[in-house]
Amino acid sequence: MAAGETSTAAGHPIARVLPLLSPAHLDREFDYLVPPELDEIAQPGVRVRVRFAGRLVDGYLLERLPHSDHNGKMMPLERVVSAERVLTPEILRLATAVAARYAGTRADVLRLAIPPRHARTETGGAKKADAERKPARSAAEGVDTVDSERLRGSAGADSSTDAGGAAAEGSRGVGDSAAVAAGESASSSPEVEDDLLSRVEVDASAWGRYAHGTGFVEALAQGKGVRAAWQALPGEDWAARLAELAATVVAAGRSAVLMVPDQRDLDRLLAECVALVGDRAVGLSAGLGPAARYRRWLAVLRGQARIVVGTRAAVFAPARDLGLIAMWDDGDDTYAEPRSPYPHAREVAMLRAHETGAAFVAAGFARTAEIQAVVESGWARDLLAERHVLREVTPRISAPGDSDYALERDALARSVRMPGVAFAAARSAIKENVAVLVQVPRRGYVPSLACAKCRTPARCRHCNGPLALPHSVNGEAASPQCKWCGITEAAFRCQACGARALRATVIGAARTAEELGRAFSGVPIRASGGGEMLDTVEPGAQVVVATVGAEPLVPGGYGVALLLDGWALLGRADLRASEDTLRRWMGAAALVRPRGQVIVMAEPSLSTVQALVRWDPVNHAAAELEARAEVGFPPAVRLAAIDGTTESIAELLDAATLPEGTEILGPVPLPPTARKPFSGTDAPAEVERMLLRVARSDGAPLARALTAAQAVRSTHRSDAPLRVQVDPVDIG
Repeated sequence: MAAGETSTAAGHPIARVLPLLSPAHLDREFDYLVPPELDEIAQPGVRVRVRFAGRLVDGYLLERLPHSDHNGKMMPLERVVSAERVLTPEILRLATAVAARYAGTRADVLRLAIPPRHARTETGGAKKADAERKPARSAAEGVDTVDSERLRGSAGADSSTDAGGAAAEGSRGVGDSAAVAAGESASSSPEVEDDLLSRVEVDASAWGRYAHGTGFVEALAQGKGVRAAWQALPGEDWAARLAELAATVVAAGRSAVLMVPDQRDLDRLLAECVALVGDRAVGLSAGLGPAARYRRWLAVLRGQARIVVGTRAAVFAPARDLGLIAMWDDGDDTYAEPRSPYPHAREVAMLRAHETGAAFVAAGFARTAEIQAVVESGWARDLLAERHVLREVTPRISAPGDSDYALERDALARSVRMPGVAFAAARSAIKENVAVLVQVPRRGYVPSLACAKCRTPARCRHCNGPLALPHSVNGEAASPQCKWCGITEAAFRCQACGARALRATVIGAARTAEELGRAFSGVPIRASGGGEMLDTVEPGAQVVVATVGAEPLVPGGYGVALLLDGWALLGRADLRASEDTLRRWMGAAALVRPRGQVIVMAEPSLSTVQALVRWDPVNHAAAELEARAEVGFPPAVRLAAIDGTTESIAELLDAATLPEGTEILGPVPLPPTARKPFSGTDAPAEVERMLLRVARSDGAPLARALTAAQAVRSTHRSDAPLRVQVDPVDIG
């Protein structure tokens, strides 16, 4: 339809729209006419539907203009989906920066940043909540008193239901109850709430145990954009400490975003935040239903929620006047987004803090090489405890056979899975009526088998998959099964030497629990891992067998922690194997009481083991960073991984104008843990990986070159599978 044939809005009749289109060459704005009937609601940030190439597509209205540079025909906006301005200017700038950093498109980033609309929650739910609250408002003469009590932690019993169902709040968890209260608007006005929040008193005395900790909290209270790498002390209530930082920022009139790896940590941290600021704290995670997630997200957008606690997607939360963005345990692999353009939440958080001037905190018991790099660059500062304070709270950590005297007492200490010193420590803790933690790297019974003669990994004859020994429920001997096709291998014969005997290369959590049950007769044995994770266990004599990351809390702490099969963690073919192993070990050791004991079953002379014994994650991260710089791996350099077929990779590289000095490495096989890229319905049979390496200063030019090459490739409508990742977690 020609521009002259369409009635348009007066003043600013042009709407600049970003359509959500997948092709890289269409990652740009297009101008549309605004019909008069849409003039009032067609505001920057709203969702719109526009006609593009003959079909209706979703998009976001970026700005209104008095005229357009386009001289040809323009189409009118088809409709405004909602008057809610969901795309804020700050999130648009962040999406643009993330797309540039990771050689992606803004459309892909915005799909990650903004959840799908839930119409009933956005419109009907709010009206219903307002109608239900009118009687309460009319009688709210003492609103200051009521809200003051709620802000001190007694988050009243709001029994209103959400838009998607009639479940009462009493049946919800902490995250649901807080979100419902905030998402359906507070019972008093925002001005009253803000005044109450400004009077919230936060006891930050626990930060005095860290050098410059008190000054850091004071700087947050003054609204300064301080940045720190905080190494929590063993046994530290890290959730309470992060909640104190967030409440300090909120009391200064700003908002905070706190990120955690999983739902268990989210529930713990959100409970601490609710205790300080009431329903002004909400939880965001991908596991929520559409209505619940969108309700929480709207509460943040509308300024009703001031503290956002969530998983990786929370890094894009549209918090108003962001004053703090913090993340716990940034080395966890769940922070890596598996969808295009594959950003890492840590990098996005640092980008956002840098762009907005907000404070930034990377917290954890261990430290990653990436955080050590920004500390050494001066962008962030250390937030550490003095060594004498650390010694007071750290349990005694040792490795079997770490001295000649220990080897004289037990010559097999380094060769057996659980030496005598470990059994003695566990028995002593049980006699003292305290819990024992046993950490194992794998779940299952015997998850990995090998030939007993030549040690060749046992493989299935049908699909060449790995063989494992399942747990026998009735006590009868079980035959090995393939972990890929599930076929039972009753007559195994080694493909290398012909032997029939098998041996376990690693013992799973189920087999470990079975063995410990026989060793500690009459003592309760609890398992945590997989689909049966325990959040907490009651104190008392018991043995808790947990896989890495699934260790439950015990009030007062464990008496002893046994970290088994250290070689299985350290021996992985992964760039981050030692870093991740230390992080896993420290997470378990931090649950042990100060006078307790931690025994790690690993070679004592290894640097990772020594870092655990000394509780020195900072120097270990510095050594890891130095080692990566020597061999040219991130974060010392920028690395782009291009996955696809030989033809698709060659097509991309031919179209790319790479920066001078780019090293092309490969092709190499795709890492076993990496998903294959695909287009259409079928995944390609042969996929390889090409690595492009440049200096950090050339990271932006490399991303621009790859973005331009993908745009050229999309104009040719090539459907060969291809994936581009910048600084992937799994390099191979």
